[in-house]
Amino acid sequence: MAQSFQQDCVELLGRRLAQGEISRRAWLAGLAALGAPAGLAQAQAGRPLVMVNWGGLANDGFGRFYGAPFTAANPGLAVTQDSTGPSAGRIRSMVESGRVTWDLCDSSASSAYLLGGMNLLTKMDYGIIDRTKVIGPGFALEYGAAPYSFSSVLAYDSSKFPTAPTSWADFWDLRRFPGQRLLRRDALGTLDAAMMSLGRAPDQVYPIDTRAALRRVAEIRRNTVFWSSGSESEQFLRTGEAVMGQIWHTRATVLNRESNGRIKFIWNQGLLQAGIFVIPRGNLGGANAQRLLGAMLANAEAQVGLLGLLGNGPTNPAAAAQVPAELKANNPTDPANERQQVVLNGQWWGANYQQANQDYLDTITG
Repeated sequence: MAQSFQQDCVELLGRRLAQGEISRRAWLAGLAALGAPAGLAQAQAGRPLVMVNWGGLANDGFGRFYGAPFTAANPGLAVTQDSTGPSAGRIRSMVESGRVTWDLCDSSASSAYLLGGMNLLTKMDYGIIDRTKVIGPGFALEYGAAPYSFSSVLAYDSSKFPTAPTSWADFWDLRRFPGQRLLRRDALGTLDAAMMSLGRAPDQVYPIDTRAALRRVAEIRRNTVFWSSGSESEQFLRTGEAVMGQIWHTRATVLNRESNGRIKFIWNQGLLQAGIFVIPRGNLGGANAQRLLGAMLANAEAQVGLLGLLGNGPTNPAAAAQVPAELKANNPTDPANERQQVVLNGQWWGANYQQANQDYLDTITG
């Protein structure tokens, strides 16, 4: 199973701690930003709100970015984290069994549409959550909202090419840009790029012509390695096993820094994705879960802090002006970077992911 972006964030943060780039306190705060820690629950009376993400180590942290500010503003409301991974299957099982113990889950736009359509999620209450606190409609959905973002971008080894690639058409052009390619072992984001490589304008990517996109992937299958985790994607480019790849912007940023600029990446035609949180139907926290998510969206300062630690892009429009100059180039939602990208269509993927991904896996392994 392919690693999620959220799981990769936790891995990257741990590496920064091990390399001495951040303090233990900053590490704990970064983990807690993905879901406030269990320690808060012990300090407050009553049942805490349970936030679920993909990073088990977050239980050791203190929720400096989201949990602590929310608790300070709402005395008596504690926030704890469950780090067992809020997969769509587990959310469905919990709701259908009638034993919902989760309040707020780090999910995705596609899962928000899929699970929402199955009546497994609570609708967002935009009387509580301020819809204006996000940069666009793709970040405030009927069944979820996004306090962070990330991108899938084109990264390349600049020492291999006298002329830099500028688009997915270049990525697919093995004659002008020879060498091994790198793609994720997952259709989401990959088929979108394939459509742009065929000349589909960024605002015309959806609906994806799945057959055409799969044929396009098949064209370069024998010249491509496929990654399942963020660390794998980084390693393939670092060692030269691939000279060009579609990877998460957080890994591309690390590669650019640690290769002294040899490995570069471009924002043009990047796939900008919303880090959507959802609320399982029947959650015990009720409206307080909506208030917590609303506070996460409204806290621009915390989102900028998360960018500095993990590379996750802020989604609050006010955050862009607060981002330090040295971080702007690596911020997926900086206005100059955002306008070059395509917001991944979670609604299309929610309706088509299961079949499209199976067909994709069959294509790359056939």
